[in-house]
Amino acid sequence: MRLFVAIELSEGARRALVSEQQRLEDLWPDGHQPKFARADQLHLTLVFIGDVADEATPPFLQAVSGSFELPRFEMSVSGLGVFPPRGAPRILWVGVGQGADHVIRVQDLVAARLEALGVPREERPYSPHLTLGRWRDSRPADAVPIRSVPPRVLVRVPVDGVTLYQSRLSSSGSTYTALSRAHLT
Repeated sequence: MRLFVAIELSEGARRALVSEQQRLEDLWPDGHQPKFARADQLHLTLVFIGDVADEATPPFLQAVSGSFELPRFEMSVSGLGVFPPRGAPRILWVGVGQGADHVIRVQDLVAARLEALGVPREERPYSPHLTLGRWRDSRPADAVPIRSVPPRVLVRVPVDGVTLYQSRLSSSGSTYTALSRAHLT
């Protein structure tokens, strides 16, 4: 089973991000837009765990349950960018403004719990963002339109916990199922 831990978004936050996706569609000539994520796929990934055998999941369920000794907070979602930052983009993302330092602390705590279960930490520093879309084939010029979009707060999201998800891949796209949740105190 394929697992990851993320901050779940409210329906209102998802609607705001889908609205932004629709607004952005016209930035690219036909055929050069990223494939935008569906509303039910929008979340803020904290740690990607990867494939775990079904019988090995109980420790992961336990690691992402109960509570974390961190306060609840609010994050603002704002500012567009692409990965990689140079060359042909693969991912269109929106960043976290206010609350980014809190997200980083939550991610560090989750990563520490999962590291104890054998999940290695990413070598790159964690950069809080939400993936809005992905390009299958892109050109360096596909990153240019994003530079013309002035940063603005798209939505404010109250964060009161983290969720362990199972991801199922299919030809129609990924589907996510919440398996367990840990609350912020």
